[in-house]
Amino acid sequence: MQYADRMKQLGTETAFQVLERISSFSPERQRHIISFALGEPDFNTPEHIKRAAIASINNNRTHYTPSGGIMPLREAIAEFVTQTKNIKVTPQHICVLPAAKFVIALAITTCTNPGDEVLYPNPGYPIYESMIRTFGCKAVPAPLLEKNQFNYDIDRLRDLITTKTRMIVLNTPNNPTGSVLSDQNLESIAEMALEHDLWILSDEIYSNIIFDGLRYRSIAELPNMQERTIILDGFSKFFAMTGWRLGYSITNPQMATMFSRWATNTISCTATFIQDAGIAAMKEPKNDSDAMVREFQARRDLIHKLLNEIDGISAVKPRGAFYIFANVTKACEKLGLKDSLAFQDYILDKCDVAVLSRTYFGARPPDEKDHYIRFSYCIARDQIIEGLARIKQAVENPR
Repeated sequence: MQYADRMKQLGTETAFQVLERISSFSPERQRHIISFALGEPDFNTPEHIKRAAIASINNNRTHYTPSGGIMPLREAIAEFVTQTKNIKVTPQHICVLPAAKFVIALAITTCTNPGDEVLYPNPGYPIYESMIRTFGCKAVPAPLLEKNQFNYDIDRLRDLITTKTRMIVLNTPNNPTGSVLSDQNLESIAEMALEHDLWILSDEIYSNIIFDGLRYRSIAELPNMQERTIILDGFSKFFAMTGWRLGYSITNPQMATMFSRWATNTISCTATFIQDAGIAAMKEPKNDSDAMVREFQARRDLIHKLLNEIDGISAVKPRGAFYIFANVTKACEKLGLKDSLAFQDYILDKCDVAVLSRTYFGARPPDEKDHYIRFSYCIARDQIIEGLARIKQAVENPR
């Protein structure tokens, strides 16, 4: 039997490869592992959201809904987004979907043709490149540079645009770096999009997990950009609802209708009781979510301090999400390790600490000489302290 050629382009979230390796360890050793690998909040979904879903099921809210989502949820999302971003959003701009990740595929299939070029952040979430290639486009990596606080070199980004470019993918705050794009970056990218008639896919799933009193700024807020911006957002991160699978897009109304038609042709609709839970998340107080963000900021401060105290490791202070991207170049040199993947394997074998290599977040550009590791600080502070102490010992006093 033969399978479609496109399956050769379909990637994965390689974090799960690390988990598979850990699963082969003895139960006793697994209990000893400290994992900075997965990007999932270690907080439970707030009780009022769970109660809303249970009540919905008990009220037999288990039938089909309109493909683009029920109107009360779209209204609640529109109100929340209008309050938190400097853009005017109505229910006609919104399509509710079972997972924000679905927006990546819908944006590419709706706005590009095979052979078109799509720029995506590198290092970045690996599913961008996977989806771009799978749907027949050329994936063009746009480097985020440590010297620029993991922002773009605008001249370098501009040079990547050709007559075949159709879309630029942004992710701010970024996975894996935790960086937030500067106003200058956003304004320059907006100018490019308008000049070259490009779509912007703006992954804003971490937009409400932002630190130091910073106000989140979406590229859609800039003049003439809302119509050509596809915002990806959802409930997984800010509301600790990863397993609920509830996301949404914010687009121009015409595209929202197209996304709804895609939903009709693929998944029919998002589960009604899950949407009802989403209404509770949007409309009721955000005390639990706000407390979670404050805790993430405290953890950010802690892990940033401890990483920079390890000889051979340095890290830029992230401004959002719950990741920190540490430079381990000197540590690799000291330990005689080839690259960050070897470093990842070394500390897992040496001190039972799981992290993710830079290689999991897009191919390294030829001129990128440094080596990086992503830490997700979705674990308790005492675990962060213990994990970093183990790494410090393994790096500074190898035996």
